[in-house]
Amino acid sequence: MKNNSLQEVITKLEKSEKVAVFCHVRPDGDALGSGLALCLALKNRGKKAYFCLEEPMPEKFGFFHQMKEAIIGLPDTELDTMISVDCADLNRLGLFAKDFSRHKGATVNIDHHITNEAYAQVNYIKQCTASCEIVTEILREAGWDITEDIANLLMLGLITDSGNFSHSDVSPKTYETAAYLRSKGADMHFINYNMFGRQPKQRAVLYGMVMNKMRFALEDKLAMIIITLEDLEKSGADKSLTEGFVDFPLTIDGVEVAASLMEFKKGQYKTSLRSKGKVNVSRLAATFGGGGHVLASGCMLFGSLEEVIDKLTYAVYQCL
Repeated sequence: MKNNSLQEVITKLEKSEKVAVFCHVRPDGDALGSGLALCLALKNRGKKAYFCLEEPMPEKFGFFHQMKEAIIGLPDTELDTMISVDCADLNRLGLFAKDFSRHKGATVNIDHHITNEAYAQVNYIKQCTASCEIVTEILREAGWDITEDIANLLMLGLITDSGNFSHSDVSPKTYETAAYLRSKGADMHFINYNMFGRQPKQRAVLYGMVMNKMRFALEDKLAMIIITLEDLEKSGADKSLTEGFVDFPLTIDGVEVAASLMEFKKGQYKTSLRSKGKVNVSRLAATFGGGGHVLASGCMLFGSLEEVIDKLTYAVYQCL
């Protein structure tokens, strides 16, 4: 894997003038926070910068006014640089994967996933808690101004990807980064309240429906929750409101692996995996073409619900 130096990344960003920033499909707090923060920092340096999504922003992040900066699709202008953040492989860029791979200008890949494939011309991949930790490092080393808006976006990624600083990959550097962002005006209470202290009625209704039909296997070492399209329709909840559901089964005594199977369309399930440490779910997800972290990963599974459950159960069994 070709991994460039921090200074090489900064040099490439300094030379860029017209930039598009991308993140993975169905973005989470770290993807949105790192992408938007970098985009705003580039704009503050006088660059033309665009944060591009393939579909509208998940509703749950609407409390951040900075989210209005995102655009749907590519900007109608010639770009000299394309940047991906928090995206382990090209396919996770969704509709933008082809544009990124064929871009004639510079491409930059900034990510914290151990499975990253170093698919850009310039790659800065560093295993740590969140991509927002890396973007903070880049901005600090470059000497670029970190405004209150940027600090809040970066803190969003730290808080969400670290499980509120509870995951085992949280390091002294993570806390130091959080302290620095707090000194720049990041409002942790505001972020925590909006992310974890409140929820729409639709999410609460869906949560009850889903947890009520939790399934166990392998002597209760595997716990699975299933979110069907029918559940979403009945509750009136958006798919983005299911973030965090998979963490609950992992709190159960004896469970080693928790899985959330969300029906994406007929015969296709978006699968989120969590582990207490005995099972490397990054390796497990890779067997199905996915990836991520040792304790938190994801993949797509295909087939009927029972076929998907059987495939996943056998794969977990082989890892225990």
